[in-house]
Amino acid sequence: MLLLHDNARLHSATLTQEKLAQIYWTALEHLLYSPYLSPCNYHMFGPLKEVLGGQRFDIDKQVKDFVRKWLQACPPSFYDAGIKKLPIRWQKCIEKSGNYVEK
Repeated sequence: MLLLHDNARLHSATLTQEKLAQIYWTALEHLLYSPYLSPCNYHMFGPLKEVLGGQRFDIDKQVKDFVRKWLQACPPSFYDAGIKKLPIRWQKCIEKSGNYVEK
């Protein structure tokens, strides 16, 4: 089993690393808090920004409700596509020592 997570303290703690070794999981190299490897950053926020463009909300609850409905309306294939992009992005990011930014 391969695991990709950021290298935040909790994830890189000795106890966490020991547990991963105990269950035979290999953690892939990952740059600390890399926005390039977060499906939310590279796959979800662009389309969400587009759908929010021009919208006006009077209260925070309206924004939350709108976003929640949008997320629920996205088909499973939308989320699947974001996850499937991850291995390619991970490889590019590692090869470029974290300097990978997709234009």
